[in-house]
Amino acid sequence: MASRMRPFQRIMEPADRIAEVMFGLIMALTFTGSISISDAGRNDVRAMLIGALGCNIAWGLIDGIFYVMIGFADRGRDARALQAVRNADDPAQAKALLAQTLPDEVTAVLTEQQLERVRVTLKQAPPPIPPTPGVRDLLAGLAVASLVFGSTLPIALPFLLFQDGQLAMRVSNGIAIAMLFVAGALYARVVGGRAWLIGAVMVVLGIALVAMTIALGG
Repeated sequence: MASRMRPFQRIMEPADRIAEVMFGLIMALTFTGSISISDAGRNDVRAMLIGALGCNIAWGLIDGIFYVMIGFADRGRDARALQAVRNADDPAQAKALLAQTLPDEVTAVLTEQQLERVRVTLKQAPPPIPPTPGVRDLLAGLAVASLVFGSTLPIALPFLLFQDGQLAMRVSNGIAIAMLFVAGALYARVVGGRAWLIGAVMVVLGIALVAMTIALGG
């Protein structure tokens, strides 16, 4: 996987953002889906949702930390691969290492002469700088945490705003379905496909994951 740290305006890839929103949605739905409005009092529901929001803040921070750790490992692996190509004494070995490092789609269209030019260019380039944590790492972690927590708010807010528990549940479920559909439609832009179809699939997938999580005691 290529480095996950991009220029400031591309701290996170679109697919990463959608995945984090989906994670937050499923986390929130496991809480709201387990609420029994008929058995719980208004104060009990409000207290549980406040606890759920706090839990999602914690999970958002944990998810952000792991996201940064994975991105940091990706950058370290890329730097080691580049250094291995530069240090290889045998040109054939260097080109083989280079072919393994590049995406398969790129390797498939490069000729031996082009690979050799890339090898020579890398050999003459300054040595790669070992990755070190920086501001973009912090921003990426905060972005992940914010996405996970932010995606839970629209689902939880109806329970805090409406006195009627049944109405709050219907509004919350409607918002969740809409957000799942929009996430799927946006994902269609990344993978290429029909927005309405992938949006519908995302709704079904999200509901299935939530049902499975609740059934397993999550």
